[in-house]
Amino acid sequence: MKLRTIDGLDLRGKYVLLRDDFNVQIVDGQITDAFRIEQSMPTINKLRAAGARVAIVAHRGRPKGTRNMEYTLQPIADYMGVQLIPDCLDKDFLGQMRDGDLVLLENVRFYAGEEQNDPVFAAELARGFDVFVNDAFAVSHRAHASTVGVAEYLPAYAGDLLASEIEHLSAVMENPKRPLLSIVAGSKVSTKIGVLKALAKLSDTLIIGGALGTTFNYAQGGKVGNSLFEADQKDTALEILEYAAANDCRVLLPLDKGVAKVFERDAVRENKDFTEIEEDDVIIDAGEQTTERDTAAIRDAATVIWNGTVGMAEWMPTWSYGSFALARTIAEQTRAGKLESIVGGGDTVAALEACGVKGDITYVSTGGGAFLEFIEGRTLPAIVILEEK
Repeated sequence: MKLRTIDGLDLRGKYVLLRDDFNVQIVDGQITDAFRIEQSMPTINKLRAAGARVAIVAHRGRPKGTRNMEYTLQPIADYMGVQLIPDCLDKDFLGQMRDGDLVLLENVRFYAGEEQNDPVFAAELARGFDVFVNDAFAVSHRAHASTVGVAEYLPAYAGDLLASEIEHLSAVMENPKRPLLSIVAGSKVSTKIGVLKALAKLSDTLIIGGALGTTFNYAQGGKVGNSLFEADQKDTALEILEYAAANDCRVLLPLDKGVAKVFERDAVRENKDFTEIEEDDVIIDAGEQTTERDTAAIRDAATVIWNGTVGMAEWMPTWSYGSFALARTIAEQTRAGKLESIVGGGDTVAALEACGVKGDITYVSTGGGAFLEFIEGRTLPAIVILEEK
């Protein structure tokens, strides 16, 4: 897949509408994780250095087409030290911009036309600009006005971050170093059927963990207690296991779990084999045997793809055990030059950050849903429009 990029473009004096993904968590007006913002800065700086006049269009949260100031981008503008334009459709500021200037437009989802990909809204959003640059991989699976619609009215290009995401993920999907190990966890089988099948076909080994793994254990007759799982996905889980076997993919399911009597951060932890789990046990993390086996599988791999923590990694230190062990082993092997590692998904990236190893991973994707849909092989609408014909 080859994309049109900003390399070689003469952008001096040009008005550039730049789509970034700044959907970051903000608590009491403060950004708690600026990863997506920081990953966007190289493209922003490159455009400014080229003399472009840049207006960033972005969203945060789900204001549902209303001007809900709970979702204002003002904290992001403050963090970046740039002016926030109160209305993303305002054009008055354009005449005051000089080469290299940068502003941030207020939340584009304050307008219903954004998520509807309304052509009238898209045309108005594009008006006054010369070039559209999409650097928001994390929303590239959304056919919205600011990701797809504006490309009908402006020459459209991929920013460096988006191009890098596609390059790295394509390389792994098309020609991975083997053995390839994929780790997929999370809560629902029903939302990950496609990606599980795609990875079962691609991978040599597939680890299925978290509540996802609990559902697979339930499908095979394991005890799950009072835990999160999907009873109605039993047949689907068995079908995926059969599909993996048909594609010579070894599947590793949880052997044991870290459990408690209540689903709480400070709950007392016990490690139990699935045969020992009682009706009132709540599964919260991967168990010690499972973690030992899974970290050994990482050490045997040449490539690892990881999406989804295997427990409540944010409940440190008791319930982050399994996820942190995976993160540290992947980082250790990557640092040693023995492993190429690709990690995506907000909770998973947060786990890397929390145990201090994010900088050791080969590639950390900014995408969650887009990351999974790309791996699944789905067409991402905001990527298709950027492909060179």
